[in-house]
Amino acid sequence: MIKKKYSILLVEDEENLQEALKLNLELEDYEVRSSYDGANALKLVRQEHFDLILLDVMLPEVDGITVCETIRLQNIAIPILMLSAKNTSADRVLGLKKGADDYLTKPFNLEELLLRVANLIKKNEQLSIKSTVPDLYEFGKNKIDFKGLECFNKKGDKISLTKREGMLLKLLIENKNEVVTREIILQKVWGYNVYPTTRTIDNFILSFRRYFEEDSKHPVYFHSIRGIGYKFTSS
Repeated sequence: MIKKKYSILLVEDEENLQEALKLNLELEDYEVRSSYDGANALKLVRQEHFDLILLDVMLPEVDGITVCETIRLQNIAIPILMLSAKNTSADRVLGLKKGADDYLTKPFNLEELLLRVANLIKKNEQLSIKSTVPDLYEFGKNKIDFKGLECFNKKGDKISLTKREGMLLKLLIENKNEVVTREIILQKVWGYNVYPTTRTIDNFILSFRRYFEEDSKHPVYFHSIRGIGYKFTSS
């Protein structure tokens, strides 16, 4: 089995520290993307999937606290380990209040940092594991055969599914009644190297509405949550 390679966004404006951290993280077999300012970090988060963000507080353009808060307001559930030269309890509480999962003050022990990174990624992966959807799944008057990549709608019509349609349907149903962010869809359905536009994913959702909804203009099952992601709801 091929071991999954985890991806980290390293946001640090101090060049020497950035290079040292990047080298040590890569030696631990992580894929590392670097950013030296907060504005660029937010842009990267919108465009790519990351398993963890290492985020300095004092940054040019947009500070780390604002970056963290913005990510959480966009409902992006990436673990964030905040790095800061500020070591008062008030600073730590502020960072955690704004959405950081952990907070480490500078100077820090490299071994401790690597241990915290590994623990956060492991914890997040465990939380994201959902119950498995059976090969045959029914909702309303619809039925999906994931193994055969086909479905039957309310009229009994048989519709063939593409592999990617099947993957996206399964992901949405696994997370029933919860918003699945675009970043998670990119990771689970399209993989790391191909990034579809929002319109591409919207077109998949429109197809699902045509397949399964009584009225595609007033969907009951498949919803687009503007600026965040997509949701499947079923009682």
